[in-house]
Order: sequence, then C-alpha cells, then structure tokens
Amino acid sequence: MDFSLSARQKERYARTKAAAEGLPTDSAAAGLRREQWKELVWKRPAGLGLLGAAVPEEHGGAGFGALDTALLYEAAGEGGADTGLLFAAAAHLFACVRPVLEFALPQTRKALLPGLCAGELIAGNAMTEPESGSDVSRLTTRATRVDGGYLLDGVKSFVSNGPVADLYVTYATTDPEGGYFGSTAFAVDRDSPGLEAGAPLAKTALAACQAGEVVFTRCFVPDDRVLGSPGQGQLVFQTSMQWERSCLFAIYLGQQERVVRRCVQHVRERRQFGKRLADLQPVADRLADMRLRLESGRLLLYRACAGIDGGEDTSLWVALAKLAVSEAAVATALDAGRIFGGRAFLAEYGIEEHVRDALPATTFSGTSDIQRRLIAQEMGL
Repeated sequence: MDFSLSARQKERYARTKAAAEGLPTDSAAAGLRREQWKELVWKRPAGLGLLGAAVPEEHGGAGFGALDTALLYEAAGEGGADTGLLFAAAAHLFACVRPVLEFALPQTRKALLPGLCAGELIAGNAMTEPESGSDVSRLTTRATRVDGGYLLDGVKSFVSNGPVADLYVTYATTDPEGGYFGSTAFAVDRDSPGLEAGAPLAKTALAACQAGEVVFTRCFVPDDRVLGSPGQGQLVFQTSMQWERSCLFAIYLGQQERVVRRCVQHVRERRQFGKRLADLQPVADRLADMRLRLESGRLLLYRACAGIDGGEDTSLWVALAKLAVSEAAVATALDAGRIFGGRAFLAEYGIEEHVRDALPATTFSGTSDIQRRLIAQEMGL
C-alpha cells in the first residue's frame, strides 16, 4: 500500500496549483452574455485540462483515471481557483461528459466528446426536479416513445450550467411501473425544439456556476441521443455519481488546505491577551481538528478513487468520502470564521465566501443523510 504520489503527479499538481491562481472569479464573469462567458470564462478551465481530464485521449481528453483527475481538481482548489467555477467544470465532466463517454453510441461520442473536452461545448446536468431532489426514482418528467425517438415533457430545476449549456444530460420516466428500470437518460441539444433554458438563479454560493430551470415541452430527442438502453437511467446516473461524489469533492480538499494554511498564518501573526493566537491552546486544538478532518477526508477520497481505477465496487468508499469531505468543508470553514473573529465577516478576507461555498457540499450530489443511508445499506442494515 503506497500513500506517496509519483514525481509526475507531484509536478502536475504543482503546475495546476500555480495556474489556478489566474482563473476568473464569479465577479469577473458577472454580466457576461452566454457566448462571452464561454469564450472568456469557460475556456480557462479547459486550458487546465479540467473539462476532459477523465476522458481518453482519442476523444480529446487527458486520459486520466479517477485519482489523477481528483488530484487535478484538488490542485486547482488549493491554488485559489473560484470554487463555483471548479464546481461548474466538475458538473460538466462527471455528471455529463462521463455518461456520454460510457453510455452513448460510438457516433454520438465522436460527435460530442472533442467539443466537450475542449470547452467548445458546455454540458448541463438536468436531473433534479422541483419535487424530486434526493428521490431520483420518482421523476415527473416523462419521455413518450414516438417514431425515431422520444418526446420529453417536464421541468428540471437547479440545472448546473443550465443557462449557458449547449447540451443537457437529462433523465425522464419511460415506464412508470418499471421501478429501477423505469427511467432513461438522454443527451439533448440546447437548440432542440421544445427546450427552454431559464435565466440564472440568484445564488449566494458557488456563484460562478450558473444554474437555472430547463423546461421540456414535447421536446423531440432522437434514438441516437439515448444514453445506454431504454430503462437504464438509474444505471447511468449512479455510474456518474461514483465519479462526482469522489472526484468533484477533491475541490473541497484543496479549499480546506487553503483555508487551513491561511488560518495558520493568521494565528502566528495575530496577538490577543499578550500572546500570539497560536500560543492559545484552544486555538491550536481547533487547528488540529481542522487538519484531522482534512487528512481523514483525503484518505477516504483517494481510496474511493483508487477503487474506481481498480474496477472495484466503490459504493461504500464513495459514500464515506463524500460524507466526510463535505461535512469537513463546512466545519473547517466555520472554524476559520471563529479563528478570524470579526474579520471573518469582511469580504476582503474571503472567509465568509468559503462558508457560503462549503455549505452546499452537504446537499448536492446526494445529501449527507443520503450518504449515511447508503453507508448503512453497505453495512447490511
């Protein structure tokens, strides 16, 4: 069992970390029209290889496995890249590009993957519905079989990249009585008749990832845009979640590393009661807990990624990693607020932004309670 990174991994990590400092922030992206956003903002993470990291080179990607992909996102997070922008890139890659890679027809992969990896196309993850968040088995969006394809009818909410996407990976019920095999996955072009993408939601967190509503009204999707076979929607979704619940959360490892480093610097310099904050035992204890959470989550996440790369059933490890890292991100951001005191409420210090961007981590990609339920199931409960 080897816990060390190779020289190549270390060099790539350092290079990505340094380059991430130049990525745009949500404020730089504000007010841009869709085509401007794509050219000025979206092409930047593409230049770091974030959009196609886990895609084979033959399709325009970097050919990385799950662990190397996670390291890339962790490095970008530690380097200071906007968490919302990294989330947008991760949703694109893990929730959309990976399903196309693994389940689309060969001609569909050939048509879509090079543009998705290069940043020429933006993908939106359209699963969540107004009345179906965690319970993905009860989708009200319907896909009706017609000659040559399907007609989609329904509403998707909180679609990551929805307002700017060129392609939507979405899911709809094809057999209401089919249970696990009752839904089907589709890759739908933005310009499909009957598809309407809504305006960006006014979010207080992960602002650089535009999210919005997508409405399907008798939207025709041809058979060659079905992902997998009809009835395999749950399989497609759960496969993508294995990648998302592991690799995406490497962003929060990088964010925590950055926060801990800033806190250490602060307590060394800040004085209270005639001492450095670092010399106060409760402060030191808090920082020790922050490091413990970070390193525990990192080990679990790396273990989950190694399992994916090794072809294992990683259901338990992925759920453990997602739960540990997301909860740690929130706790560490809140602890940073306590360490910085009143300064934590000043935008110039960035602590309040870390708190806002960390909080959604316990909700998206399956809530913490859902992860506990999955862990319990893996334990045979």
